[in-house]
Amino acid sequence: MNKVWDFEHCVFLFNNQIALLQKMCHIQDSVRKAVIAREWADFNWKIAEINQLGEEFNFLEAERIHLIAALKEKFRANIQNNINTPSFYTLIANLPQEQSRELSSLFRELKMETLRLKSQNEIFSSYLNEIKTVASACMEAIFPVQGGKLYTREGQEAGSGQRSVVLSQHI
Repeated sequence: MNKVWDFEHCVFLFNNQIALLQKMCHIQDSVRKAVIAREWADFNWKIAEINQLGEEFNFLEAERIHLIAALKEKFRANIQNNINTPSFYTLIANLPQEQSRELSSLFRELKMETLRLKSQNEIFSSYLNEIKTVASACMEAIFPVQGGKLYTREGQEAGSGQRSVVLSQHI
């Protein structure tokens, strides 16, 4: 896909990506609260919504990558020959100052929202891993013959490297 550089479209993409990340953070937080409170009513719907937002984000990200490639092509002569992959900030330095400032601010906000979602995911994963460890220790104490093994909904052993944990409504 050969795109031409379009400042307004780039701003549009950044703003939409930021909005999607904010929605994903909000839903992720509600999923975390629902798991802690053992409220499973809307759980599948929330996970499906996060997945849908993720697909939308990936689509916008692909468009943004193409626009940045068009920007790189536009300013190829202005970029030093020894820089194979110039940073985003190096590229936008060639734009008019107001455009450069706006894109820099949006890019920084996008990175902050990405880090926020990533940290929420890591905290939630840590919580789930702790719950799994506690459940495993309880099972070990109650049924020492099984060695504290946990099983998935399908009856397969839940490995230690498994990231997702399936728990029934009561531990």
